[in-house]
Formats: sequence, structure tokens, C-alpha cells
Amino acid sequence: MTDPTPTPGIHHVTCIAGDPQRNMDFWTETLGLRLVKRSINQDDPGTYHFFFADAEGTPGTSMTFFPWESMRQGKVGSGQVSRTAFRVPEGSLEFWEDRFDEFGVEYDERVERFGEVVLPFRDPDGLPVELVEVEIPDDDPTVPWTEFVPAEYAIRGFHSVTLWLADPDRTIEVLEAMGLEKVGTEQAEGDTPGDERTRFAAAGPVGKYVDVLPTIQGGRQGHGTVHHVAFQTPTDEDQAATREAIQSLGLRPTNQIDRHWFRSVYVREFNGVLFELATSGPGYTSDEPLSDLGGRLVLPGTFEDRREEIEAQLTDVTVPRAESMEAGD
Repeated sequence: MTDPTPTPGIHHVTCIAGDPQRNMDFWTETLGLRLVKRSINQDDPGTYHFFFADAEGTPGTSMTFFPWESMRQGKVGSGQVSRTAFRVPEGSLEFWEDRFDEFGVEYDERVERFGEVVLPFRDPDGLPVELVEVEIPDDDPTVPWTEFVPAEYAIRGFHSVTLWLADPDRTIEVLEAMGLEKVGTEQAEGDTPGDERTRFAAAGPVGKYVDVLPTIQGGRQGHGTVHHVAFQTPTDEDQAATREAIQSLGLRPTNQIDRHWFRSVYVREFNGVLFELATSGPGYTSDEPLSDLGGRLVLPGTFEDRREEIEAQLTDVTVPRAESMEAGD
């Protein structure tokens, strides 16, 4: 077996929302991310799939949502991604606290974790999210989107995800097979139920951390929970090698599935968290110009032939636009 190339880190995180307009308003206008793709859940085409990211949809920046309006409220528990954290530039958390006050966002007091300052908050569906202050290098691959939030404060892709696990050792085997390495352990703080938080680091600069916390606290999937976390396997060869490595542990990953903007392999790891391996290409600009990302409902592949039927099932939504953008500035 060929040793897989270590994953650069998180590719995207996909979550479950309720009202699609409320979801879009919050993640674009309040948090300042760019809607880079407005599409459908390819396994449930009567449901939207929204992709919010940086200005160019860089791998490691996409927070995506299935707005299943009829689903019940979820509860974070064991076998789930319990929190998703984003990077923001050093010194920007005061801006974000003021902004959250302005927009009525529920947030907690700052905490320090592994020497970094963290601001926990929740989105309108109750999804636990965090902002983490980091030094953004000059050669950082992310490109801030500045329609609603100035560049000096803008979210710059993922920082980490936290996993709540009943048996962390089994999942740690999977993370290590993907190339993540243990970099530290410390006492857990905040609303986490475990005694210790263990951090693993991937090879890249964005979305590089996965934190593991032991808990048997029960949860359920629904609004305000994470559906799956995807890790970067940039090429088909990287993906195939990583798939083989995790299969050798006794897991049963799917065959590769074409998701139009990337190619994916899915596997439910030993504790029940759904992992995805995602290629870097073709990317979000494969079917829309960079300047027009998110501007229309994109129906990949044969779904385009069903546009009238699919659009009739979807709730009408309006993409928020800043006044300066509407004026063409």
C-alpha cells in the first residue's frame, strides 16, 4: 500500500439548518462570508445546498448547509462535530463582539485554548461556532470577502473542528492514518463535557486542527448540528491512497462520488462521525465565473433537465447585498 500524502486539513464542513433565508442572511451579512454556490442537495434535490466561503471559494473555507425546514431541532452529542472554529486576524475579536451585539447574536465570554483566544457563539439554528484569533501570514491562501466585513476583521477559513467521541482512541487511529499528528493536550474549558482536549494538526495552513474530547453525552441530528466534515485530499491519487489507508483499519469507505465541484469519498468512522475526503478540483469556478459565484441556482449534471420541477419545490430566497455592491462600487 502506498502511504497517503498527509491531508492539508479541512476542506469543508456541512451542517443542517432550518429556514433557508435566515441561514443565508446570517452567514453572508452577519458573518461576512461569500455565497459561492447556490445549489441543491444532490441526494435530496428538493432541498437547497448553500456554500459560504472566502472570496474565491478556496479549499478550507467552505461552510455549507442543507436547510431541511421540516427537520426537528438537533442536539450536539457524542459521535458529532461539536464545534466548528474559524480563523480571524489577531486583534479582531472586539470588532466581532460589537458586531454580534449589533445583530443580536448569542455569544459567550472569550476563552484561551492552546495559547489562542477563542470567541464561542451560535448561529440562528443554535449551531455552535467559534472565532479564533491567529496571525495571518502574508502568503496565506485565503482571500477575504469584504462586502459586509472589512478585510482586517474578515473570517479567513477554518481553524478547527472539535469532535465529541465515546472512544477517542479508535478515531485517533483514523486521523493518524490521514496524516494528522498529535500536537498537545490540555484541560477542556467552556461547555465541553470531557476532562481533556487533545489536538491533532494536519499539514496545511488552513483548517489544520482537529480537537478530540471524550464524552458519552447523547445527541441527535437536526437543526444546529454538523452533518459531516470533509478533509482535503487534493488529487484523485491522494484520495485513493487515503481511502485505502482508512479501509485497512476496518472501515468501509464509499467509492468515489462525483459532487461536480469536487470528487468525494465518505466514511463513518468508529464513533459515528461522518468523514468525507474531497479533492481540490474542479472547484466552484468550473461552472460560474469568479465574479458571478452564487449568483444563480446551479443544478449540476442531469438535475438541470429537472429545473422547473426542482425550483417549484424550493423556498424563494434573496441573497443579501451591501448597498455599495448594489451601486456597483
